[in-house]
Amino acid sequence: MTVPAQALSDRDIGWLRYLHRKVTTPDSWERDGRPHEHWDNLSDPPMLCWHRFDLIDSTYAVAMMADVTPAWREVYARILDELIFRHTGWWAAEDWLTQIGHDPDRANYPDLYRLLIPDHLWGDYDVPGWTANGIEPWGLQIDPIGADGNLFFKGFFLLMLGLHLRTTGDDRWNQPFDIVRDGENTFTWFHTAIAEHLHRQWTDAPAGCHCENTKVWPFCLAGAGLGLQLHDLLRGTDHHAAFDRWWTDTCRSKYLHLDRDELPIAVTLYYDPILDVHHEIPVMVGMVPALYLAPQVPDDARRLFQAGVTQLGQWEPTAPLAPPGPRPSAMNLWLAKEWGLHSLAEALATAADDHYQPTWDTARGEFTWGFQLDETHPRGQYNGTMAAAQVATKGSWWRLANVGPGDRFSEPTVTGVDFPSVALREAAGTEPTPPSLSPPSASAVQRATGHRSASPTQATRPAGPRTGPTPPRCGCDPTEPTSKSRCLSGANQCSYAVPGREDPPVASPDEPSTSGRTDHVSDLGRGTRVLRGRQRIGSGGGLGLCRTGPRPLLPTP
Repeated sequence: MTVPAQALSDRDIGWLRYLHRKVTTPDSWERDGRPHEHWDNLSDPPMLCWHRFDLIDSTYAVAMMADVTPAWREVYARILDELIFRHTGWWAAEDWLTQIGHDPDRANYPDLYRLLIPDHLWGDYDVPGWTANGIEPWGLQIDPIGADGNLFFKGFFLLMLGLHLRTTGDDRWNQPFDIVRDGENTFTWFHTAIAEHLHRQWTDAPAGCHCENTKVWPFCLAGAGLGLQLHDLLRGTDHHAAFDRWWTDTCRSKYLHLDRDELPIAVTLYYDPILDVHHEIPVMVGMVPALYLAPQVPDDARRLFQAGVTQLGQWEPTAPLAPPGPRPSAMNLWLAKEWGLHSLAEALATAADDHYQPTWDTARGEFTWGFQLDETHPRGQYNGTMAAAQVATKGSWWRLANVGPGDRFSEPTVTGVDFPSVALREAAGTEPTPPSLSPPSASAVQRATGHRSASPTQATRPAGPRTGPTPPRCGCDPTEPTSKSRCLSGANQCSYAVPGREDPPVASPDEPSTSGRTDHVSDLGRGTRVLRGRQRIGSGGGLGLCRTGPRPLLPTP
């Protein structure tokens, strides 16, 4: 059994700082508002160039970081709440609400789109990404979750909700909340209702639910299946059975061709059940479902990944690798680390550093990637995916959907950290309970989700820091001049850090530098400085507040 990483890296904390600033910058996703320009609606047109995919792609690294610091969750909870709340706004469903009927421009697509459309349909077929809401046989369906189609909205949203619950133990999103919020076009959902609805739809659609009207995507269904698996893990349901049947009867053999002895060379990008057309592409492009399949059917997912990377000529790297693009580069690195493919991971990480501009904002202590785009704001979807690849370790992605959160929600918890001025790179029980690989019992589900929730969120943005009883002080000393500060109860161990610059390594001013020089270290205020490999803690403010029992994460009604 693999175990979580022991500490967050400088880069992890730097990216977390950036994402925290991004999500706490005020904007409006209501119809009469506009998302802030730092939310990415540019990447990978025509399918993914929508703001909500930035929300989705920013979720994964946060959930994996929380498994590294399970006793410190408040910053992750705030970020995930902000991401999810935006996903309930009108702008998250912009494509479904505005692309009505067939694309009037489909006879004028650029030649670049030929990869995405079957040859015999070119000029008279909607490109992937055009939702075609309103066409027959479905008619106009405004509710982006209740609709027969739009799987890529409801499926990935379900995954976000599951990762939120797995990370925080807070049941707030299982209380009714409104989405779209556009007058009469306001729809009420909650976590379990979405899972049950998707399970029913999938059960009635053996080929799989569709995203855009007429298109069934293995990629999106794999993500939706992972959302169902998390719901089962945390709430004791059996909704993932719909994925299991679809995988066994349809996807494995008919879409991805993994039932054969040889590795596939082409796979289905999407299937049109109306025309009975499989649009196939080379596996090096079509291996993207592997990321979401990895926690569900890991052996088959690894074969799909191997097929794609082999076709790229990178499975056994002997020379520097040419990156295939920002998103696939990040996904490939993520999966190489997930499966412990060390030589491949090292080659991919080197290629990413060489080509994608890892960048420190030393004034803010933030870390992002520029991807040679020369843009005002870091490109969100690519940064979110690369951040997940950065924090990933062997088995970390699989563990999120197969191992419950354990007792972390009833164990002592560090609160009141003055983030982003101060961050924790370690916060975990000193003697964690070994995780169970089986679905949790009813009592375990109660432990994971039993906090009383506030009234429905409706159109109210999540407040800032969660409120609750004032935590008792224990023995954590935030001014202790060592890298570890331990609660006197012995239950928690925390490491505090504020990264300045990552490379080259920095020595303590009282110690000789191994390179013969002392590099600059950013001073981010509040008397706090970080040294590579060793932290000195100044006036952190609010540190050392450890919970000694369960804590309601919201005011009780």
